Amino acid sequence: MFEGHIVTLLWTGLAFLIHLAFVVRAILRPHRQPASRVAWVAVILLVPLVGIVAYIFLGETNIGRKRSEKAKAAFSKVRDLAGPTGDEAKEMEPEIPEKYDHLFRVGYSVSGFDPVGGNRACLMKDSVAGIDSIVADIDAAKDTVHIVFYIWLCDNSGLKIADALKRAAARGVTCRVMADGLGSRVMIRSPHWKMMKDAGVNAAVTLPIGNLLARAVTGRIDLRNHRKIVVIDNWITYCGSQNCADPEFRIKAKYAPWVDVLFRFAGPVARQNQRLFVVNWMAEVGEDLVGVLEESFPPLEPGFPAQVIGTGPMNRPSAMPEVFENLIYAARESLIITTPYYVPNESMQEALCACARRGVETTIIFPAKNDSFEVGAASRSYYAELIDAGVRIFEYEGGLLYAKTLTLDGGMSLIGSANMDRRSFELNFENNILFYDVQLTAELRLRQKKFLAQSNPVTKEMVDAWPIYRRFLNNVMGMLGPVL
Repeated sequence: MFEGHIVTLLWTGLAFLIHLAFVVRAILRPHRQPASRVAWVAVILLVPLVGIVAYIFLGETNIGRKRSEKAKAAFSKVRDLAGPTGDEAKEMEPEIPEKYDHLFRVGYSVSGFDPVGGNRACLMKDSVAGIDSIVADIDAAKDTVHIVFYIWLCDNSGLKIADALKRAAARGVTCRVMADGLGSRVMIRSPHWKMMKDAGVNAAVTLPIGNLLARAVTGRIDLRNHRKIVVIDNWITYCGSQNCADPEFRIKAKYAPWVDVLFRFAGPVARQNQRLFVVNWMAEVGEDLVGVLEESFPPLEPGFPAQVIGTGPMNRPSAMPEVFENLIYAARESLIITTPYYVPNESMQEALCACARRGVETTIIFPAKNDSFEVGAASRSYYAELIDAGVRIFEYEGGLLYAKTLTLDGGMSLIGSANMDRRSFELNFENNILFYDVQLTAELRLRQKKFLAQSNPVTKEMVDAWPIYRRFLNNVMGMLGPVL
């Protein structure tokens, strides 16, 4: 009897020490905001065993030592490349209004890319037109086609791209494609992936899942490559929210259609997207592609300034929030944002509230029906404060508004793959393009206003009328935002 009590006490003491160790680890983990530490401590203490397992798999931003070393080596090689010189350098010098110059300097601090002039672009009409345009450019490619997608499905759009790549490889174009191990697992496991390889397409999996237990030791399992990059002949690139999938998005059909924004760029900014791809490829595959970045290019034509901003778990965690916040604080007349996922840090929420309070017409459009229940609920926990500050909130009814766009005043725009949530800030590899062009921003504004026309306003009265259980659930999800 007495020995049984001793054994129980020993096991209890051991369990206490294990919990204490994980709590201490969560508190001491560097590069975390206080809210994130508090959330993880609460999870570990309130659901002991589940909390510890969750922390082991999801608690730390770690892509693995080997992958990290490869990525750093690849980035070092790319960073050390000499930039353009002489007449080419002069042609690429951007003309940026002084009041917006600091925004590009923030972008430079993230990726090391200067803004470059001489770019042209067009906004795709819709997802189908975007895929058709990509296929046409692949069919016209002469040297290289480089693609990375987070989600690549075996649907009409996915197979159109796959067939175009096979055609390009057959005529001698070097095609390299990467797909995320989680988001594109259906395509990767399908016969179509092997058929592309057999046709001469160089295909690689980025951030493969592998053995779940091993991944817990070698790297966090839910770190994903969320980028959507297409670069053709080092001169044409696509950037936006669109994955390689039909708008019907059959794996989550009840939320369809997926509503995206996609731009086709031609000019020096394509080289910057190329560099993001090359670093990813060299880290995953090991093939040295530095020579691709040293190829010659066509003569520049007049165009607008643009800059690629690539982020990921190897960047400082504040990188993407800093980009968003500086853009928000730069607005003087109007700010329109579309994002499917909104789980901000405190400084971003404060920036949006301050923007509205100083008289800027501040508008955010969210999807009315979110494919992530947890994130949708967490997003709504911020509505009351935003509305009280004067921010206009709308919920889009025409499907899942997946477009990630930001326009301010009459000329600045940011588009790309990054959401306004902690996953995009700290865990995902993302790619975005910041540009200054009055005409192109006006076109994007028209698209945003089209979204507004299919949206319903969210009023203070509506939020106040939510039943207590709904407000409780939203706030719980908001508290857990740092661990979602």
